[in-house]
Amino acid sequence: MHRYASFLLLVTCFFQFPAAIAAIATIPTTPVTTVEHALGEATITGRPDRVISLYQGATDTAVALGIEPIGVVESWTEKPMYQYLREDLQGVTYLGLETQPDLERIAWLSPDLIVGARNRHRTVYPLLERIAPTVIPGDVYDFKALLTMMAKATGRTARGEELLKRWQERVADFRTRIRQKLGEQWPQEVAILSFRADHARIYYGGFARSVLDELGFSAPASHRQESWGIKLTSQESIPAMDAEAVFIFMEDDPAVQRTFNTWSSHPLWKNLKAVRQNDVYQVDPVTWNMGAGIIAANRMLDELYQHYDLHQPEHQGCPRC
Repeated sequence: MHRYASFLLLVTCFFQFPAAIAAIATIPTTPVTTVEHALGEATITGRPDRVISLYQGATDTAVALGIEPIGVVESWTEKPMYQYLREDLQGVTYLGLETQPDLERIAWLSPDLIVGARNRHRTVYPLLERIAPTVIPGDVYDFKALLTMMAKATGRTARGEELLKRWQERVADFRTRIRQKLGEQWPQEVAILSFRADHARIYYGGFARSVLDELGFSAPASHRQESWGIKLTSQESIPAMDAEAVFIFMEDDPAVQRTFNTWSSHPLWKNLKAVRQNDVYQVDPVTWNMGAGIIAANRMLDELYQHYDLHQPEHQGCPRC
């Protein structure tokens, strides 16, 4: 009898207050997004605005997506932040180094979302996810996968898709123009080198190589390996650097410059194919090796248009993507 009375009351309310019932049914619910990542799965409620970036590529990507992070780790050079991102990060809180972020300060900032790197933050990931939903990309050099993941996690999927579409258009344009410019010499075989204070490096993989691969460049056969690359301490190893063209990045440091001067004056260096053909290009180390996001990729492509003296349509430029 009691159940029957309750049922009658509910039916009466439904017919007497249909507008109220309908309003309740149409109250918007907070969206919940599930993002799978390299170390698990993150459940994110709403559209995160208080975002923390714990590595360089994520900081670049956040700016491209129109996000003003509340906290970021310091840059490797041009401290505390790379010049090309500094204007968009006024007033940001710096959280120490990428290799050792300040967990206490991260918690104090009360973020809605944290973006880390598997190779840097695997051990502290359990602590990070207790502070806020945390996403970890599988490959820190895959800037497109990072962009897609961060766009989904922050509720900016449309913006992410727009950035990727623009990038793909630029890649197609560059490939068409450089093929026309180089003719039978395309695809060109290129090496990526770096000089440090006490050694030189050949990069087999990494951010710059992934971009060059997408643009259609090839790597010397001996450079087509799974590892990041190799350190060279002896000038007798210079022949391993040989390619049709060479891109070199190095920091603006007297010790580094001395190393480069010593190596580049060696007879073996002067015998490299790229050196003989005057196809050795010094490029921006931040853009080619440290930025690691969609803005850095576009800046790298800008440099390549210039190096090869290719016309670049104005509308394709990427001030900040």
